Amino acid sequence: MRIGELAARTGVSVRSLRYYEQQGLLTPIRCENGYREYSAFAEEQVRTIQLYLNLGLSTEQIAGFLHCVLINKEAFCQEVLPIYRQKLAEIEAQINTLQSIKSNLQERMQSILDERGNQESEE
Repeated sequence: MRIGELAARTGVSVRSLRYYEQQGLLTPIRCENGYREYSAFAEEQVRTIQLYLNLGLSTEQIAGFLHCVLINKEAFCQEVLPIYRQKLAEIEAQINTLQSIKSNLQERMQSILDERGNQESEE
């Protein structure tokens, strides 16, 4: 199948498919006329890439284990677990940062409300 058909079947843009190829995640066959020709398996590859991108992984991280996952099941790919642990640590750090920002905003808002209340009672 050609790149346009793969894009239509997967809902992924042609530009993204070309990017996946640049990153080594997807390997089409090049025809004599220069067109990309994808196997029927490419549709599953793209869906798998999308799954991992939706988990917040980078294409570089995905490239490290994609081949294993496509051949075996995820549970049998040792490369996946350390990446998941790293991603979870990043998410935890982001959550902590956001919680700190939330607390600071709430304190600022309360401070403003308290100050307003004090001014109104003085009047």
